[in-house]
Amino acid sequence: MPDEVKPYGKWIHKLIEGVWNPSALDGMIENGSTPQTPENRLNKNFTKKEFQELWNRINHKYAYTVNFESKELIEKAIAAINKELVVSKLSYVVTRGVQKTELKHDDMKAGSMMVQEEMQHDDLRTDVVSTVKYDLLGKIATNTRLTRKTIAGILSQIMPSKFDMYKVNPEEFIRRVSRLILEQKATIIVDHISYNEIEGSYDSAIFTEEKHTSLDKAYQGRKSIVDYVFTDGTAKQSVERKFVEDLDTSTDVAVYAKLPKGFHIPTPVGNYSPDWAIAFKDGAVKHVYFVAETKGSMSTLDLRGIEDGKIACADRLFEQLSGSGIYYHKVTNYDDLMEWVK
Repeated sequence: MPDEVKPYGKWIHKLIEGVWNPSALDGMIENGSTPQTPENRLNKNFTKKEFQELWNRINHKYAYTVNFESKELIEKAIAAINKELVVSKLSYVVTRGVQKTELKHDDMKAGSMMVQEEMQHDDLRTDVVSTVKYDLLGKIATNTRLTRKTIAGILSQIMPSKFDMYKVNPEEFIRRVSRLILEQKATIIVDHISYNEIEGSYDSAIFTEEKHTSLDKAYQGRKSIVDYVFTDGTAKQSVERKFVEDLDTSTDVAVYAKLPKGFHIPTPVGNYSPDWAIAFKDGAVKHVYFVAETKGSMSTLDLRGIEDGKIACADRLFEQLSGSGIYYHKVTNYDDLMEWVK
């Protein structure tokens, strides 16, 4: 080999060998999508007595029982669909443009290599009959966890003009009707639900299962059970970010955990995951163990119907657990939390 490439001889031979032996390249190429950040492992805070007592009280699994009259749900769902259902026509957009004369790496990464010059938006022809078959009752029944009979009772009584929207855009009709029914279901079930503990519990591994590729928005907590806390929104401006900073500096807090999505409470409108589990120092406050949901606003008008229903179901479960020293509430910030705790 020429002198200038001799230092690379070993790898050149491997590349040539790879022509007939693909395994020759093993170890030469790494998976670029593999997270490059350190593992977010459980730390010594997890083993603290305060957190272990809290964790042992909340890590059980539960099943719910709910009984309500289908007639009430059907009537409410019909009224909601007749009032609120809007389904857009199927449409398409044609965008015309030219490639930029100069391209930068960021342009290619963002997929913005074209200069948009014209955009045309048109509805699809409504006289074309689709050959796609939909199980209308079955799909909505699955989405809402109701029987086909109940769904048939709802759809058979809505206004014809609303049902005709199904022909305009079947998939959006199914999605929006399912959502409206779930919202009505969420308002009904809260007064009729109860929870029972079942066999099984959550393993501590759920705290380290979520993988992140960057620590840019992570908060390095001193009292957290894992080294880095990942909050929602813009890291330094979100409700969660300010909340975790206050938890970390509070002299009343012994240890806390940002609960992962793997920890959830089953509800008739979908699984619900609280945000925080907090153990206060013994004697510092009246209630030692607290589970919190952080929201920017406590107005129910600002919470989607389904989400508010999930939170209300969690309220019922933790009401049952209040005898074991576990308390739950929605809070807007740390000061709000302390008002409830004290």
